[in-house]
Order: sequence, then C-alpha cells, then structure tokens
Amino acid sequence: MSFFDKILYNLPEVASPKQKRLSFKEKLKWTLITVVLFYILGLVPLYGLGNNAMQQFEFLSVVLGASFGSIISLGIGPIVTASIVLQLLNGSGLVKFDLATHEGKQRFQGIQKLLAVAFILLEGAIYVFMGGLAPLAGVPGSTLIFQLFLGGILIMFMDEVVSKWGFGSGISLFIAAGVSQSIFIRIFNPLSSPQNPSISAGALPALFQSLSRGDPQTAAIMLSAIIATILVFMVVVFTQSMKVEIPLSFGRVRGHGMRWPLNFFYTSNIPVILTAALVANVQLFARLLYNWGFPILGRFSGNNPVSGLASWLFAPNIVQSIITGSFSISMLGQAIVYLLFFMGGAVMFSYFWVQTAGLDARSQAKQIMSSGLHIPGFRKDQRVLERLLQRYIGPLTIMGGMAVGLLAATADLTGAFGSGTGILLTVMIVYRLYEEIAQQHMMDMNPMMRRFMGK
Repeated sequence: MSFFDKILYNLPEVASPKQKRLSFKEKLKWTLITVVLFYILGLVPLYGLGNNAMQQFEFLSVVLGASFGSIISLGIGPIVTASIVLQLLNGSGLVKFDLATHEGKQRFQGIQKLLAVAFILLEGAIYVFMGGLAPLAGVPGSTLIFQLFLGGILIMFMDEVVSKWGFGSGISLFIAAGVSQSIFIRIFNPLSSPQNPSISAGALPALFQSLSRGDPQTAAIMLSAIIATILVFMVVVFTQSMKVEIPLSFGRVRGHGMRWPLNFFYTSNIPVILTAALVANVQLFARLLYNWGFPILGRFSGNNPVSGLASWLFAPNIVQSIITGSFSISMLGQAIVYLLFFMGGAVMFSYFWVQTAGLDARSQAKQIMSSGLHIPGFRKDQRVLERLLQRYIGPLTIMGGMAVGLLAATADLTGAFGSGTGILLTVMIVYRLYEEIAQQHMMDMNPMMRRFMGK
C-alpha cells in the first residue's frame, strides 16, 4: 500500500453505527440534532468581519446551504464542487475508479474528502482576499479563513453524521433547511423592506399594503411571485409521484410478489444540486473577479451581471419584466440559454451519478437477485434482468434529467420565492425524506418486510 493510499484510508471520519440497522427513533434523533446545529451555526457571526459583500447573493446562499457572514458562509459549496470535479474526471476517463469493489469506492470517497478540504481552504481564501468577506482594519485575513475552514469542516462532518446515522444526506438536508427558512421569511416577514421602507419585506404583507395604497403594479409583482411559488410546488409534487413499476415475484414464496419502483426523476435531486452549484460558483467567482478588477467572466450593474458568461448563466425574472414593461428580446435569449444550460447540465450529471452511485442496470439487477426476487415469466438470470432494466433506466436517466432541469430553470425564470431551483430541491428532498421515513417505520413495524428488503 502506497503512502497516499495510507492517507486516504486513515482520514478522520464519523464512525459508522455498529449495529446493522438503526431504529426509526435513532435516525430521527440524529437528523433533528443536525438540523438544529445547522441553524445555530448560521447565527454564529465571523469574528473580525468588516464589509460583507456576499449578502447580496441570496440565490447563492440558498443553493449552497450557506449563511453569508456566519461561520458556515461556505455552506456545502466545497463538498459539491469536489463531487463535480471528481465525477467529471471519472466520467471523462482521465481518472478511473473501480466503483464495483469496496477498495475502489473507499478510494473514491477518500479522494473526494481530500478535494473537499482543499476547496474549503481555496474558497475561504478567495472569499476573504477578493473582498467578499473583508476583515476589519487590524484583523488579519487568516483569522477569517481559519473560521471559514472550521465551519466548512463542521459541515462536512455533519453531512457524514446524517448519511450514516440519519435520514437522507446532509447536503440535501441543509439545502431544504435553508430554502424553507428563506421562503418563510420572504413571504411572511412583516418588517420593512430595505429597498422600499414604506412596505413590508414579506410578499404577503406587502401585497395587502400595496392594494390599500392603490399600487397595482407592486401588488401584481408580489401576487405573481406567490402564485409561481405555489405552482412550482404543485407541479413538482405531481411529477415526483410519477414512476415505472416492474412486477417482481419471490422465488421461494409462490403467489406473492412486489413492484420495484423506478421514479421518473430517477436520480432525484442530485443533478439539480450539482448544476445549480456550478451556476452559483460561476456567478460568485465572476462577481469576486469583477470586484478585484478582472472582469474575465462578466461585468455587473448592481447585483445583476450585464455581460460575459455570468450574464448568460443568470436567470432574468421574465414575469416581473412583463408586468413592469421592461421585457426585451435579449432577455428572452438569455432565458433560453439559461434553460438549455440547466437541462444539459442536469442530463450530464444525471448520467454520471447513475454510474457512480450504483444506480445502473447491472447494480440494480444484482440487488434484485440478491433479495431473492425475479421477474415472472423470465428466466432467473441476472443478465436477462439487467437487459430488461436497461430499457427503463437509460431513458429515465436522460428524460428525468431533462425534466428536472427544465422545471428548475423555468421556476427560476418566474421569480418564485426561495429561487425556483431551491423550491424544486426542497420538495424533492422532503418527498424523498418522507419515503425513507415511511419505509423505515414500516420495517420497524413488520420484521418480515425487513427481511424482504434485505435490511
């Protein structure tokens, strides 16, 4: 074993539970503890912080599960960025991992953790030295970088706690927690808006105030955002329930069987998280480079990019521009490019995720066969089952990725609260979390079902 492999296999990590299966109450306890800790860390300010230029990037904070100006200002950004880089390298063949073996998976996870630590340091230094989080006079920048590094490490280990001891993944949980908080505040906040002190910052109070003052345009903008938010919730809930069910039977129990579900969103919210994080990183680095005097990725006017790559990957609020009469053809072109990029990125990451997360036809066929199941009317052979599953998994990977990218981008373009991407992610995360909790509760209640599921 090489010295590098020794480092990978001995990295600090959250210990896995010794028991084979955790109880429902145990998983729920650790999930709730982690969420509460996430909210608490979001309220811990950075010591020695002066100008906080990151406050204007609310969209980035939602997507990255961050709270700019706090100890978790980096959020899940470094973890997701490390995952993107490693998946691209593995998918392109530049770096190859044998994910079919335990050693290969362990090596992949070890390198991903090292990359995450490197990106925590890199992004922390960029935030501080490029003016995003500027220190007070007399306070060294290294003080802020250390606090950001500490917060990034805490988020990384909290993600491991949820993955091993709780429900779902920490990345998804932090995004859902941040988006839920943002939506609640933006709809119901009764305090005055910093941009317009005469009305409330929350959309619902502002709607009634605008109507009482005879300001139909502001009322229409607020109402359209609320309607867009509700519509996105309804569409995502409907499409999330779409699935293909493959009938299976138990080889040893004649006359009994089950249906193996393949969701239309086969790779769930992972492609959207990775695509949105990629867009968020482009916007973030474009703004920091512009503030530093190097507008390589685009120029900005206020909070909005007006040129370069950053402007093409920025979602214009089409509905609001139509209401205010500021709609233009260039905005339509910008919206189309944003839509196509999101769809293409979601398809690409959906394909990579299927290959790296054990969701391909071969892995699924192996899992079905190991559970003692087979398709009635077909020979009990893993290769036959694999070919049949590939007929569904291949199209679902592409079509599901395109659909989830289309939904996310369209929701962003309507100006829904919490960002369209954030709402989409939250609904999918909560829906998947509900399914996992329901399955765990069912297995706790029925030991026979636990044996059938191979738990």
